[in-house]
Amino acid sequence: MSRETVVTAVKAAEKLNDTLNAFLYIDQNAPQRAEGASGPLAGMPIAIKDNLCVVGMQTSCGSRILGNYHPPYNATVIQRLIDAGAIIIGKTNCDEFAMGSSNENSAFGPVKNPWDTTRVSGGSSGGSAAAVAAGIVPAALGSDTGGSVRQPASLCGVLGLKVTYGRNSRYGLVAFASSLDQVGIFARETNDVARVLGVIAGRDSHDATTADVPVPNYSELLTGDLKGLRLGFPAALFGKGLDDEVAKSVKDVVDAYRDLGVEIVDVELPHAGYAIAVYYIIATAEASSNLARFDGVRYGFRAEEAPELRQMYRKSREEGFGPEVKRRIMLGTYVLSAGYYDAYYRKAQQVRTLIKNDFLNAFKSCDAIITPTAPTPAFSIGEKVDDPLAMYLNDIYTVTANLAGIPGLSVPCGLSSNRLPIGFQLLGPYWSEPTLLNMAHAYSQSHPFTERPPLST
Repeated sequence: MSRETVVTAVKAAEKLNDTLNAFLYIDQNAPQRAEGASGPLAGMPIAIKDNLCVVGMQTSCGSRILGNYHPPYNATVIQRLIDAGAIIIGKTNCDEFAMGSSNENSAFGPVKNPWDTTRVSGGSSGGSAAAVAAGIVPAALGSDTGGSVRQPASLCGVLGLKVTYGRNSRYGLVAFASSLDQVGIFARETNDVARVLGVIAGRDSHDATTADVPVPNYSELLTGDLKGLRLGFPAALFGKGLDDEVAKSVKDVVDAYRDLGVEIVDVELPHAGYAIAVYYIIATAEASSNLARFDGVRYGFRAEEAPELRQMYRKSREEGFGPEVKRRIMLGTYVLSAGYYDAYYRKAQQVRTLIKNDFLNAFKSCDAIITPTAPTPAFSIGEKVDDPLAMYLNDIYTVTANLAGIPGLSVPCGLSSNRLPIGFQLLGPYWSEPTLLNMAHAYSQSHPFTERPPLST
């Protein structure tokens, strides 16, 4: 049975990829590995964002500067999936080095949304989100630095989990912004998110930022019992810039939770309005540092006709990186430069602490906070590509969780009048993944999202 399931997934990936462009690599040998698979995820086909290292498969990060790079080791989360019997069927398309909110920054073309192929899939993990939404795989991994799992999950109508910082190992995840990056999970069912998280979570000696916190049995905690829970409602976040249909859908979810016995309490996040500015200072600063290693010397793309070393560095990076990556490297280098460090980077870190404290204070009166995941449903391909600020504002509801290090979960809650998915976001205190998953489970049991995109298996 495991082999048949994987064969079906590989065939679906091949059939739909000409239209969706969700996969950069599909492994034809995956069905063979399914034979005799054992473990808690035995035979489950899974797709992997192409910034996670998998032996025998490319890791391009959606960039020409890495080209056909094949890593010599597995990321920790990948090895844990393999040990649990999961079958990796391929690598999914993504914004270059995970920098983007629409998957239009991939050097290999944008991922199309299976609900409407003229629309974006979201970013940067758009390929993984589209693969799950189209029914190719039941689950996929992505990375979330400022919303790169939750936002595409919302735009594609699937679940998307960003975990507490330190819950999942980053060993083998190509770094974008190390204090913000976390490996996340896409799935259509809460139990599949829970099963995958139970396998990949936990302390890793290869990653000093992972926490030595016990990993619970997330599946057993999906009881649907919400008795005594309090849900925070930040009214100030439901104002200007939020699509009317999104606002109504998320407010309907609040009413649904009230009907499920959850107490709704008002909360304030007074510094949330500064989150985008803070995020794009800290994230670009860390990107400037992390991406300095891609210089054409040890691996990946190297410019031709560059006889002198400095010229080779310059031309390799100039020709290998795309425009969005160059924009962020330059911005990050600027905010770290002498004379500007205190005015920008240090100040951003101080405001980051204020944002974190806002959440700590809010969670004194509630167990989770609800917000929209994205301000609008999926927008048209090309609509915002020439306006970086408008594009960055797509992350306005998601970046706060990365800045604070808390978990966040996007849950589908309906369709717009254009039949495009809408998602809501649950944010919780550190290590509250069981609570968030159970709240999503209870909601999906009472309000199942059964719609499937036109382009699906």
